[in-house]
Amino acid sequence: MSEIDDTQAPLLDHLIELRKRLIWSILSLLLAFGSCLYFARGILSFLVAPLKAAGQVKIINTDIFGGFLVEVKVAFFAGLMIAFPIIANQLWQFVAPGLYRREKQALLPFLLATPVLFMAGAAMAYFVAVPVALKFLLGFQGNLGGVQQTALPDVNSYLKFIMQFIFGFGISFLLPVLLMLLEHAGIVTYEQLKGAWRYAIVASVAIAAVLTPPDVGSQLLLAGPLVGLYFLSLVAIYFTRRRRERVRAGEEAEAEAEVDPAA
Repeated sequence: MSEIDDTQAPLLDHLIELRKRLIWSILSLLLAFGSCLYFARGILSFLVAPLKAAGQVKIINTDIFGGFLVEVKVAFFAGLMIAFPIIANQLWQFVAPGLYRREKQALLPFLLATPVLFMAGAAMAYFVAVPVALKFLLGFQGNLGGVQQTALPDVNSYLKFIMQFIFGFGISFLLPVLLMLLEHAGIVTYEQLKGAWRYAIVASVAIAAVLTPPDVGSQLLLAGPLVGLYFLSLVAIYFTRRRRERVRAGEEAEAEAEVDPAA
């Protein structure tokens, strides 16, 4: 019973710490959501700018509550983007106390790279992939044997479309962080990742096919960077592994010198 009693306090401390981090994450999301709700119409104008640039000057709403719900969706989407670095930091602060100093130093660059890569993917989606996809999809309207076919996109469908692009590209650009963490944890090795490059290309094309519309241009815009990020991850893993080996060799040499001072 004494052993059970001894393990209850640490578990309770972990649960309290987890609750604290969850509360801070939720509060940051709510604060960002509330702020973005005030600027929801301006954010919506920013999101529909690619549609306007593609030549579409009208967007419809088929629901009486649609205008309000659209602004709520936009505010939540923007609030999640803004609160993402804070949520990642809270996750880091929850995990950090259980790590050694060397592990903290190793994981800190991954934490810093996460929001940068996510925003890079989101920016590529907004400025490159979405315009290409819209140009392709809106190119099917026109004269059909005397009948004029005109696209009247629904605002909810368009928001789903562009949010899927932005989140899909943003999360996909986190591939280097994921692979380097897996290698650092010993789940996969550099040799395994290097030998699986053909499967990585197939997987990148499959992911692009799921996250983008069914046009080749959009799929290549995501599949290409994914393949490039995979090989970039291999290069980064190669150099970080060599650095770890040098540090480990130096520590072993120091340990041997302490054991045998005459050496």
